[in-house]
Amino acid sequence: MGITSSTKVTNVTAIPCGSTFNVTLALTAAPDITTNPTDIVLILDRSGSMAQSLPSLKEAAKVFIDIIDEATDGAQDGQIGSGSRIGIVSFADTAVQDTGLITSVADLKAAVDALSAGGSTNHADAFTKALALFDPASTNAKVMVMFTDGVTTAGGPPNPVATLAKSQGVIIYSLGLMGNGGIDVQALRDWASDPDSAYVSIAPTDQDLEELFQDLARNITNPGATNIVIEEVVESCFRVTALSAPTKGTATLAGDRTVVWSIPELGTTQSEGASLTFTVQHNGVCSGTLTINESITYADTEGNVVTFDDPVIDVDCGEDVFPEPCPEPVDITIGGCEDSVVFDAGDLVMDSLGRILQLDVTLRNVCPGKRVALAVILTEVDAEDNEYNRGTKTMVIPAHTAPSCRDVTVRCIKFVLPEELDVSGSPDALCDERSFRARFIANYIDSTFVCCPDIP
Repeated sequence: MGITSSTKVTNVTAIPCGSTFNVTLALTAAPDITTNPTDIVLILDRSGSMAQSLPSLKEAAKVFIDIIDEATDGAQDGQIGSGSRIGIVSFADTAVQDTGLITSVADLKAAVDALSAGGSTNHADAFTKALALFDPASTNAKVMVMFTDGVTTAGGPPNPVATLAKSQGVIIYSLGLMGNGGIDVQALRDWASDPDSAYVSIAPTDQDLEELFQDLARNITNPGATNIVIEEVVESCFRVTALSAPTKGTATLAGDRTVVWSIPELGTTQSEGASLTFTVQHNGVCSGTLTINESITYADTEGNVVTFDDPVIDVDCGEDVFPEPCPEPVDITIGGCEDSVVFDAGDLVMDSLGRILQLDVTLRNVCPGKRVALAVILTEVDAEDNEYNRGTKTMVIPAHTAPSCRDVTVRCIKFVLPEELDVSGSPDALCDERSFRARFIANYIDSTFVCCPDIP
């Protein structure tokens, strides 16, 4: 079967500026179905919420059957070959064994085409009827493919039945569709074989169903995978800070942004999953919705074609406020053959030598809808620790409209410091070291407080 599943997920979808999160890569591989016959039960949701999605599901299921047909004997000849079989179980209020484990592609497709939507969602009975199709005495590998678009609304709890099936050696894939009834992703993970990140897939829309089923059957003729090398490079706004030991193979860091994961063999004798988790830290000034990986490549001896999801993460670095505009530049051009140039700078007058001090300050946990009054007091300090006033600035910081309190960074607060005020040494020496102290005062302007209201 080659690589039957490949996923990339994060443990969170949003972080504060400079924080860390975990990324998990997962693969599943299985041996060649022609030498390792497999019994597969497609468990298909036909509850009422599937009314609009059922045509897409039927087409996706039939594409899956065709891929298995060709994989088992090299041709789409209408018969599942090499000892493998497929069965269909569908479910709503209760589950029905629409076929047994059979090899006729025509009969399988007819059973799929006959499905109609209506009723509740009974996952427990679906697992029970699917498990009953398998012959305990058969040496075939056993696979269930549970497809659903909703949560359990009828019957008993499905987890015990799924757990029983896995204890009997059944591999369970959980496929979900974001349907009208909602989807319980944690339930899909509980039902699926481990690692669940390799055995669980979600289709956002009906149009994605065919690709979902194709991915499950992709590389089905390959004998597992050997000499796997995966190289992940995260974007420049991030760096990799830690690697957990992978469940298979070894992982190393090649620089602070590159992870290399090597697996000698996977799924060469039985269906097998592997996963790797590493920790990523945000380390740039970039914020907003960011793509995590710059690139990710996969290679193995068998030539499996593998793609990984491309998750994004929201990075919140707070609000940036620039209360003072930068000075307008004056354009000056010196000709190529001119040794000197006289330029009229207009109102720009050079009174004396000096320096410009630019300050940033972050106001913590500013609540939405409230303006802030901010004052900055700057002093210069001499060798005896005496302080001299160098300026005071007050400004109004606009209210933000975020849904909750957040940090607001006020940038580029500028003070002009002529050298003639230097108290650290000679006022004529531009390279003297000068020492300053800045004090900040801030308070809300807007308040609902009423001082001592009159009592009628």
